[in-house]
Amino acid sequence: MGRVKSLCFLAVVLAVLGQSFCSDEDPQCSRDVPVKSRIDCHPQPGASQEKCEARGCIWCSTNMPNAPWCFFPEDSPYGYSLNGNAEKTAKGWRLTLNKLQALSLFGNDISPVVIDVEFQTRDRLRFKIYDPNRQRFEVPLKVESPSVAADDTSYDIEVADDTSHFRIKRKSTGTVLWDASLSDLIFSNQYLQITTTVPSTSVYGFGEHEHLSFKHSMNFATYGMFSRDQSPTPFANLYGVHPFYMCVETDSNAHGVLLLNSNAQDVSLSPNPSLTFRTIGGVLDFYVFLGPTPENVIQQYTEAIGRPHMPAYWSLGFQLSRWGYGSIDVLKKTVDRMHYYDIPYDVQHSDIDYMERRLDFTYDKVNYAGLPEYMQQLKKEGMHYVLILDPFISKDEEPGTYRPYDLGEEMGVWVNNSDGVTPAVGKAWPDGHSVFPDYTNPRTVDWWTQMCLELKDVLDYDGIWIDMNEPSNFDRGQYPGCAVNDVNNPPYIPSISDRALAQKTLCPDSKTYLGEHYNTHSLFGWSQTAPTFHATQKATGKRAFVLSRSTFVGSGKHGGHWLGDNFSQWKDMHLSIIGILEFNLFGIPYIGADICGFNYNTTYELCLRWMQLGSFYPFSRNHNAEKNSEQDPAAFGAEFAKISRETLRIRYSLLPYLYTLFFESHVHGNTVARSLMHEFTSDQKTHEIDTAFLWGPAFMIAPVLQEGARSVDVYFPEAPWFDYYTGNKVPASWLKNYATVDAPLSKIPLFLRGGYILPKQAPATTTTKSRLNPFGLIIALDDQGEASGSLFWDDGDSIDSIEKEIYFLAKYTFSKGHLKTEIVKNGYRGADSLKYNTITILGLRLRPHAVALNGRTVRGDAFSYQTNGKLTLWLSAALTQELNIAIY
Repeated sequence: MGRVKSLCFLAVVLAVLGQSFCSDEDPQCSRDVPVKSRIDCHPQPGASQEKCEARGCIWCSTNMPNAPWCFFPEDSPYGYSLNGNAEKTAKGWRLTLNKLQALSLFGNDISPVVIDVEFQTRDRLRFKIYDPNRQRFEVPLKVESPSVAADDTSYDIEVADDTSHFRIKRKSTGTVLWDASLSDLIFSNQYLQITTTVPSTSVYGFGEHEHLSFKHSMNFATYGMFSRDQSPTPFANLYGVHPFYMCVETDSNAHGVLLLNSNAQDVSLSPNPSLTFRTIGGVLDFYVFLGPTPENVIQQYTEAIGRPHMPAYWSLGFQLSRWGYGSIDVLKKTVDRMHYYDIPYDVQHSDIDYMERRLDFTYDKVNYAGLPEYMQQLKKEGMHYVLILDPFISKDEEPGTYRPYDLGEEMGVWVNNSDGVTPAVGKAWPDGHSVFPDYTNPRTVDWWTQMCLELKDVLDYDGIWIDMNEPSNFDRGQYPGCAVNDVNNPPYIPSISDRALAQKTLCPDSKTYLGEHYNTHSLFGWSQTAPTFHATQKATGKRAFVLSRSTFVGSGKHGGHWLGDNFSQWKDMHLSIIGILEFNLFGIPYIGADICGFNYNTTYELCLRWMQLGSFYPFSRNHNAEKNSEQDPAAFGAEFAKISRETLRIRYSLLPYLYTLFFESHVHGNTVARSLMHEFTSDQKTHEIDTAFLWGPAFMIAPVLQEGARSVDVYFPEAPWFDYYTGNKVPASWLKNYATVDAPLSKIPLFLRGGYILPKQAPATTTTKSRLNPFGLIIALDDQGEASGSLFWDDGDSIDSIEKEIYFLAKYTFSKGHLKTEIVKNGYRGADSLKYNTITILGLRLRPHAVALNGRTVRGDAFSYQTNGKLTLWLSAALTQELNIAIY
């Protein structure tokens, strides 16, 4: 359906999309099926009354923008009914369904179908709808399925015989989380559809898209999901596929739902409120996560799909890149000016221009002569280096001259044509013919690992950035074109760009180790990420850094992501926050956007404000495109460099807190960056906010997102908040309200939430240096004068320090004027030489008369109190010894 704002004004657009122009609504058909409850019976373009009624559906005009004019009747002739009673199984229940009528929307309907319901854990339910007589493609993601049903679940299942409704309820409240009529179910060979109501309009997730708001519009918005090489554009399907959503119910409980399906698909959000899922293959494999808090939902989700990987500490430092340095001289010049201005800076990336003619596993020995030695030099200075690799391999080189192709050909590692034998040949870099490794094939994993090891022998990289792995192809399908068949031209193509499965990629009937590309296309990046993760670990002997453009459910276990080829525009800066929040929901917390924008030339003010925001992305990197102007923070002169330096120094000082958040994400599945709604779910105003965000529960970032603005309207939920810079407590009148906060060009507004303790460390120009510096604590008190927090610390890059318990973990509590430290784990000897040197307490109500450190009174000149309730204590105490402070 068309995504239009005004039915009348955009009549021409609607006509192009297959709808008639303006017409008054027919009240009779709206009584039969209310407009907000309509389910589109002609979701592809070209709807007409004749086509609609030929399908046994209702054609009825409406003035509601985007609402379908062709929709299913209340009693759909396409669905299923329950055959007999539910059958109890060891894991739960089994329902057998029979088709109601012979009528078919797209042909080849399947009957019977089965719903297997598994009570997997107390808070996780699975139900899979499938063909019991024929194996269909299923995503090869391993989700642990216990052999017996869980006891004492937080959910109930209800199947109403009279209405054939399949419902999932929350036991504690009776809220219906999922309500799908089996009479609306469609299950044919190449078209599967199911509709459910949802208990509120606070719906988040689904990806990857450039969503215009974090909270979705439920006004008949449709989003396609099919991985694609596509610069971020509203409503377009982008690089990855994440059919997961979270819904905050009207009573502030939250739940999540995953459709584990990799075929081309779309989802429509309707004001009923309801969701309609459509996919063109596989099975309907749903997982429901009961929460009840948003954080619980993501913990349960990542427990199922895989916990996020633990990033290396250095990868939390600032990173710099661009496509098109062009030569090692320009690269060196850029690095030198960053160092000249003392801008914190840990990682340098090289895009494809470092390669010889853009050939993977090579480097340009003319323009980048001396690159291996320069990489070694930077590493000796405490920096790290990341190289890009593309997934396609040129087949146009002379035999015996290009080992990646020769070895791959020998090992048979390519995606093949529909015959399953001859390699699929597409068009990619360098300009010519390329083949595509099939990363679902174990032989390909061996080949890729070998090539990464050989590259490491030449270029001493620390991490690998994998790009173009949707997979991208600079044509529609491979040579000589896609055959005309039902696989390449299915009866329904979801709401994806160009409405063509082969556009900018391979033909759907291409063959991979796991089956047809029709089924595995959106798994390409996911299947490449894990082998790259393990190859990088093997090559470096350290914790892997893998950054992937294409992602799928579970990708966060082995890599991070950036939001792709964004634009140097103010709106893109705002939308980056939404993307970062969504990928934390998707279990990929190591996420960022290209600071200052990838496409177009940036401006001084935009780039400066973006540097301020980007300093607080979990993955912080400035990167832009070939031939665009330089935009590194040292390129704009001394004042720009100074402001960037000071903002990045705040990031670096809080890296111990950020690193601890990533530890909690890796171990427990927590989010790292989260929305205000995530923490203040009962506050309805937070449900709409996507212009500010949090690190964990305690640190709010409220960036300037408008050109020329020197203030920001910040919403403060009900909690004590403190200005990061001054320690001043936010006035009570600001709570549960928007307040205008000063934001001169040199400053990004930052706030600390009362009730939390944040570890910090003196910053430096690299994490290699800052990790040697003294620690501190920021203690922001709540209204009861209490706070808590923790610190995780290890060597920062060992592969298995957590599994082997070679780490330090402290928990801090402050109550009744006393700070107590519990050393939970003291297994990392590298922490023994580190010390605390400052403790800052915010929100003290009375001036202290004395301060004691581990039972001994400290000198009066060792602490300072300000009238705003801020106490600063200077000390020297071992990090690995219990720290106890009393304030009198």
